[in-house]
Amino acid sequence: MVEAVAIVTVDFEPIGRRARVVPGTTVLDAARQAGVGLSAICGGAGTCGACRVRIMAGEVTPPTDSEEAALAEGLRLACQTRVMADVRVDVPPASMTAPQRAQVEGRERVVELDPAVRAVDVALKPASLDDLRADSTRLCEALRLEHGVAVDGFDGLVLRQLPATLRENDWRLRSVVRNGEVVAVMRDGSSSLGLAVDVGTTKLAAYLIDLENGETLGAAGVMNPQIAYGEDVMARITYAMQGESQAQELHQVVIAGLDEVAQQLCVGAGREPREIVEAVIVGNTCMHHLVVGLPVAQLGLAPYVAVLGESYDIKARDLGLHLAPGAYVHLLPNIAGFVGADHVSMVLATRLHETDEITVGLDIGTNTEISLAAGGRLLSCSCASGPAFEGAHIHDGMRAAPGAVERIRAIDGRIVYQTIDGAPPVGICGSGILDGVAELRRIGVVRPNGAMNMDSHPRVRRSDGRREFLLVPEGERDAPHDVVITRKDINEIQLAKAAIRAGIEVLLSEAGCRAEQLDRVVVAGAFGTYLDVDSAVAVGMFPPLPHERFLQVGNAAGIGAKLTLVSQRCRTTAQEIAQRMEYVELTTHPRFVEIYAESLMLP
Repeated sequence: MVEAVAIVTVDFEPIGRRARVVPGTTVLDAARQAGVGLSAICGGAGTCGACRVRIMAGEVTPPTDSEEAALAEGLRLACQTRVMADVRVDVPPASMTAPQRAQVEGRERVVELDPAVRAVDVALKPASLDDLRADSTRLCEALRLEHGVAVDGFDGLVLRQLPATLRENDWRLRSVVRNGEVVAVMRDGSSSLGLAVDVGTTKLAAYLIDLENGETLGAAGVMNPQIAYGEDVMARITYAMQGESQAQELHQVVIAGLDEVAQQLCVGAGREPREIVEAVIVGNTCMHHLVVGLPVAQLGLAPYVAVLGESYDIKARDLGLHLAPGAYVHLLPNIAGFVGADHVSMVLATRLHETDEITVGLDIGTNTEISLAAGGRLLSCSCASGPAFEGAHIHDGMRAAPGAVERIRAIDGRIVYQTIDGAPPVGICGSGILDGVAELRRIGVVRPNGAMNMDSHPRVRRSDGRREFLLVPEGERDAPHDVVITRKDINEIQLAKAAIRAGIEVLLSEAGCRAEQLDRVVVAGAFGTYLDVDSAVAVGMFPPLPHERFLQVGNAAGIGAKLTLVSQRCRTTAQEIAQRMEYVELTTHPRFVEIYAESLMLP
């Protein structure tokens, strides 16, 4: 008789994946089996500390000596922890490889379902020679008398659809009403959909929601097609200023991108875009204006004033979107020329406006928005952190794609690194260059001013008259060429991190606070999800606070967009946040230049 082999289950949250393994398997090996991309720079030797996880339930082996630092944070190293029974594991975003982190939507919030649209199933008495009421009259009376829904009017295109929809479906239909206007009529029993989109400078993050129950049917992230017209906001503004046709071109390409991602989500859910009856779009002020088709020239010139600050409703078809014929797009309010609806959305999602703690919230990207909650006040600013964190302007820089070096550690004199998907190293992405600068500074290769010490490490060399650090020699792990970190790369990181740190310090100064008084630093945005917090502290981008005071929340702007899609109360709150926010213009602040200059140095 063959003895049965015991099997235990390892559940990975919030990814929602599961592995069935034999007792004694490491959490890291279980993650690999489940397709969960845990960082393991040292290959599972327990020396890099990158694979930190939280054991939520179940029996595992006792901690090893190499887990002391992780234990201090209430975490374990996945490579050192072996499962002995069914286990539930929470994987922090920072412990995931870049593609996995990109899938982390953000920390969800549960709110009461109260969308701006209401869908009602109605069965009408058929028209006859004895009942010659108009179709619209018949529907309005049924909605009012049987469901208590008052109708003030119909969308023109919906009115054209009404006769055929009634007669093809035996006088039964689902009517979707928004603020007294019938915005859609569809088959009886079909659910109405909503679309929430965070229009970033680099990417579009979109979510398809069932408005009947609030369920997320799908999520997708695609490149913003405007990237072909420039990597940052100022490049887009400059292009739009060349003429009306160029401005229209930027509007049309982003609308085409939104249509494409809506179609992609609907195909994945077995639905159609014409079932989307409501959409919410957030983005920085420039992206907001380009989506709506508003002028952006004034955003590129002092005093950088937005055309529109308040929340705004517009027909989807007027933007060029192909959703339900009568569908509306709701845009959240902007705060200033460079602090837009996406930041309002982030503040809403993270509840920064409600906290009693002294809290900084950052949405890190090409343009970084920062808010500070302190003493009942909400202050915000914007800083041009540039595209270095996305691999741009870096010698061997690249976006987070297979083969990008995403994690770097100097361990016992060796340089160890991890590439996305374990592919041969071909370049270095934003999280990798941040790690690289932090580690090179830690081991003395880089001075506080960013210069390299020639005799500090055998991998420091001269090439074409410049000093550089050889991160990956050609041929190592099948690398097609050398991958290096140059003095200019370090300078790019200095400029970006100094802008962010100066923004934080200026807001603290305005509130009469010091960095050490911060109770919490909430880090959001695409790069905010990727970065290693310890590396960000090491280069001076973040204040030197205990690790547990930092919270990485993923795409909080996208979560805020979802909240305002399903809750009218959240829309009201978003408007209140924008009105309450005190905007601080860094370019005219008397201390900004001084603080920025100080922040350029590496600790």
